[in-house]
Amino acid sequence: MTTATIAPEVAALRLGPLTLDVPVVLAPMAGVTNVAFRQLCAEQGAGLYVCEMITSRGLVEGDSTSLSMLSFAPAERVRSVQLYGIDPQTIGRAVRILCEEHGVDHVDLNFGCPVPKITRKGGGAALPWKSGLLEQILEQAVAGADGFDVPVTMKTRKGIDDDHLTFLDAGRIAQEAGCAAIALHGRTAAQHYSGRADWESIAELKEAVDIPVLGNGDIWEADDAVAMMESTGCDGVVVGRGCLGRPWLFADLAGVFNGAHERRLPLLGEVASVMRRHAELLGEWLGEERGCTEFRKHVAWYLKGFSAGSRVRSRLGTISSLAQLDALLAELDPDEPFPERELGTPRGRQGSPRKVALPDRWLDSRGVATLDAAAEDDTSGG
Repeated sequence: MTTATIAPEVAALRLGPLTLDVPVVLAPMAGVTNVAFRQLCAEQGAGLYVCEMITSRGLVEGDSTSLSMLSFAPAERVRSVQLYGIDPQTIGRAVRILCEEHGVDHVDLNFGCPVPKITRKGGGAALPWKSGLLEQILEQAVAGADGFDVPVTMKTRKGIDDDHLTFLDAGRIAQEAGCAAIALHGRTAAQHYSGRADWESIAELKEAVDIPVLGNGDIWEADDAVAMMESTGCDGVVVGRGCLGRPWLFADLAGVFNGAHERRLPLLGEVASVMRRHAELLGEWLGEERGCTEFRKHVAWYLKGFSAGSRVRSRLGTISSLAQLDALLAELDPDEPFPERELGTPRGRQGSPRKVALPDRWLDSRGVATLDAAAEDDTSGG
């Protein structure tokens, strides 16, 4: 099976002092991109792997859940953290804590989350509408990293909906604040994950700013990453749902950006080996029983399209030990070919367009007078 390539000399991505030979970033996904999954992806190929989203307030106040998420695998040579917050001063302090106390090499700020519990309080994808507040947050974040040579980037969406687009303003503000790059998910918050991502908006942003632009949305295969970069001129890609149950996508991506012209789809036996490795890494981090319990959510993603029987699938969803996992994986046909019909198809949540939950009268102006501190409660992990 062949795939397109991009010349290696074109592929390198610079984020301030950091140089990524492969311009691929793993998007933070709540409950998925923990240290075990990031290590699994890093073992497949080069790139930047961002840990689950952490609230700035939780970090500043020493919340145990937030701090426990600051775990990194040996394969993660660049420690990358995504922060969420709505208060400029708190975010600035959180960035400095990450740099001073946790040796973080890259900080990303989340302004793309469409989850109602966040947007209804003015956070996530709702926040860029308040352009002055966005500017203050980015300036404080960059100031917090001052002296540590740690690049600060931001991720956003096109806007709240088609009538309230913010991505071009956000790009200008990010550049003027000193951000090293901006990532754009080519959907509005109202779209959530439905429909097709608008790659044209990524091209438009690339034309409007001088800092690197990373494209996000509908990268299901390595060919999609090549197509996005060629059609938009973006400097790199952010991969989210496309790697669910397929961490080897990063090996395909590394091959594409290193000049490889051929890839081979894994047989079911090879998929089973990756499943075993994933569960093993979760066990090393959380303990065997809890790790196996955490692994259950990944089973359907790994086996999507394969003919594994319902009995095996259902039992895999109840495992509590590696021995149980091994016994069930042994029942799979190791020679079953990868279901090619699944290539290029959406994975994970999609949902449907919906009205975005926002604070009362949020859209009345681009300015904001007060902040809701509760917007940062209980949101670590996304």
